[in-house]
Amino acid sequence: MNVEIGPKRLELMHELLPTATIMALLVNPTNPVAKSLSREMEVAGRGLGLQLHVLEASTDAELEIAFATLKKLGISGLVVVGGDGFFTSRSDQLAALAIRHGVPAICPTHEFASAGGLISYGGSNKDSYRTAGSYAARILKGEKPENLPVQQATRIEMIVNLKAAKALGLKVPLALLGRADEVIE
Repeated sequence: MNVEIGPKRLELMHELLPTATIMALLVNPTNPVAKSLSREMEVAGRGLGLQLHVLEASTDAELEIAFATLKKLGISGLVVVGGDGFFTSRSDQLAALAIRHGVPAICPTHEFASAGGLISYGGSNKDSYRTAGSYAARILKGEKPENLPVQQATRIEMIVNLKAAKALGLKVPLALLGRADEVIE
């Protein structure tokens, strides 16, 4: 689901930064769906009147280089393209880099906002765990896994970190705060 809602992350960044004209996408080039995700996001960006730069990183060193490049390109905001284990496992690092480089960023994982990142928008971990627990219970009660339907968690949550907004010198619009599932103050 995090892959499917990528364009919405871009819309949220545009809502936060309505005068921005240049934003960046951060993708992992080793992710097999990275190119198609980038194309979908570029189409969404054109619809919002944005010029998008696609930055790639699949190692810690490449993350550092990508963030150092943001200011040189005049980037106003960054969208971390979701569905990637590399980025998910580096939520703390992504949040720290975004603050250190003064770039508003949105990421799909709750951990990003909890670690000091500005906004997370993605599938709910609690919903995913609840679905997995339900499956485990059914299997433990004797149902065969091959007979169980394929399910996907459907709850999406948005977390806004006001500490990060303050550190970046941003005022988060009330309309955006009103839609947040959680606000970190």
